[in-house]
Amino acid sequence: MRIGIPYLDRVLDIDLPEDRLLAVIEPNEVIGERRSPAAMVENAVERPFGGPSLGRFLSSSKRLLVILNDATRPTPTPAVLDAVGDELEGKDARFLVATGAHRGPTEEEYRQILGRHYGRFRNRIEAHDARDNANLVDLGHTRNGTPILLNRTLVEADRVVAIGSVEPHYFAGYTGGRKAFLPGVAGFETIQANHRLALDPRARALALADNPVSQDMDDALRLLPGGVFSIMTVLDKAQGLAGCFAGDIRASFAAAVEKANSIFAVRLPSRADIVISVARHPMDIDLYQAQKAIDNGALALADGGILILVASCRDGVGDRAYIELLGSSRGPAEAMERIASGYRLGYHKAAKIAQVASRASIRALSELDEATLRMAFVAKRGSLPDALSEALEEKGPSARVAVLLDGTVTVPLID
Repeated sequence: MRIGIPYLDRVLDIDLPEDRLLAVIEPNEVIGERRSPAAMVENAVERPFGGPSLGRFLSSSKRLLVILNDATRPTPTPAVLDAVGDELEGKDARFLVATGAHRGPTEEEYRQILGRHYGRFRNRIEAHDARDNANLVDLGHTRNGTPILLNRTLVEADRVVAIGSVEPHYFAGYTGGRKAFLPGVAGFETIQANHRLALDPRARALALADNPVSQDMDDALRLLPGGVFSIMTVLDKAQGLAGCFAGDIRASFAAAVEKANSIFAVRLPSRADIVISVARHPMDIDLYQAQKAIDNGALALADGGILILVASCRDGVGDRAYIELLGSSRGPAEAMERIASGYRLGYHKAAKIAQVASRASIRALSELDEATLRMAFVAKRGSLPDALSEALEEKGPSARVAVLLDGTVTVPLID
């Protein structure tokens, strides 16, 4: 069987005997609405889940802030602005890119985020800086003791519109909703304390109620002084708009989660001996983001198996704290010991990689060099067909292969 694997701007073909293929896993097909994305957004904001329509929400606004995702998320922000941009412009809205602890967007990334709307809003937009302590406000602590430091512009706004996308997240449960605020526009200290909770085994994909990371995010949301109108999108497997849910941030998020589950949670009859997991654009930007494909791929992988990551990591490794810890450790066990004894932001990423590397062999097709990948307990491979042939030979004639075509968002559920 021939399978096309997306990589950078091309498709790589692999040939696999059908008796060796366990499954090709990708988001489930959904029956889309027979409307344009802008029409779907317009319908959502006029008929919200709880609370007033967008027009009524904005009617008394004096200091309006719009929060946007950065370029690491496939959020269809331009389509949302096609529907509501004029209304926001009429209210003299300011825009804040929710970078979390990431760097601010480049000029090219600003154009990607806003699309054709960049020209009219470019003088009203700025990126959140988690390390700018002078622009943070202390709002207290969460039930888990995490200090809540949030962007001053957010706190001073009387109306907030949060535009985001909802999909499974490997330790927050899901992206979107409350995640726009923590980590989106939170201080570095807040993000670090929150992400330390990712080491808790309850912090996993699809988990919300008992997930301490998600609990922090919910607590931060309760401390916001202004009103919030949420516009949450859910994409299909082709990154087209599958649904839009607006209004009350909790109600719209819950509806978006239900839709996301129907698309991204995929049943698998058993675990595979070999898993090929693909980080698609834009999540292939760096290893920090592409690691999600390792984590989800590992859910489909038997102990002692081989995981082949396909991720260009075109922008490098991202935050270096996690890669330096892994690279200075003699193995996954030592890395986990060091993380437990002294956490820094980014170490949750190292912990997740080390956990997979402790029970499986990780190889990668990537633009990263061999030495850098080796630091992360990952072996570089020059071609995907060669990596697959090698793995099949190692695991023997009865080995079965699973392919995750969109590994950063697809969550395998074992029957």
